[in-house]
Amino acid sequence: MNWREHYRKAVTFSYDDGVTQDIRFVDMLNRYQLKGTFNLNSGIGYEDQVWTCKGVEIHRCRRETVRDLYSGHEVAVHTLHHPNLYEMTDGEQIAREILEDQENLERVFGTPVVGMAYPFGGYREETIALLRANHFQYARTTKSNYSFKEQEELLTYAPTCHHNDSRLMELADRLVTGEPEQPQIFCVWGHSYEFDVDDTWEKMEEFCRFISGRDDIFYGTNREVLGR
Repeated sequence: MNWREHYRKAVTFSYDDGVTQDIRFVDMLNRYQLKGTFNLNSGIGYEDQVWTCKGVEIHRCRRETVRDLYSGHEVAVHTLHHPNLYEMTDGEQIAREILEDQENLERVFGTPVVGMAYPFGGYREETIALLRANHFQYARTTKSNYSFKEQEELLTYAPTCHHNDSRLMELADRLVTGEPEQPQIFCVWGHSYEFDVDDTWEKMEEFCRFISGRDDIFYGTNREVLGR
């Protein structure tokens, strides 16, 4: 279904790294009947890369749990090992990071994987060409544009804002109260471990409560919302 045939507004979420805080976040999205896309590094396991931020220990989700965890949502490429692709010059290695991650996710989830989020927001023109040649539909950056306007180039897609942005609720109010003539998209991005690190679970729940349950807004995954 093309949501634009019935709606003029859409909301979607894009969250990176496949961390264990996703368990609580997915539950929150499900309770408010919201949809998100989770960008996973299939080459990194639960104990392979553990780090601490402001006293919070951060783990990747266990591989055996992810299929059930993200049921009803979308998974997308975030590379095998989370390198900054802008800093890489080896084309074969870049292709491996992206395409093997895609293959792994498709094998685990049994569904086509057509999207991506760039680790650290980094990419080169060669990366975009690789994605285009392999029929990726979109790739999300980390540069907020504070806009709901649809974007022509989806392989360098700029989200509306990060969930920690001071303008989050202002933007939500603008979307809810607006009566646009053209389709509008509100894309929120982040990492769910930041809710623990910054103690913002309640703030995120406030946002979800406010933005959800409206019959003039379509709630979908990145693929559903960005696709044409």
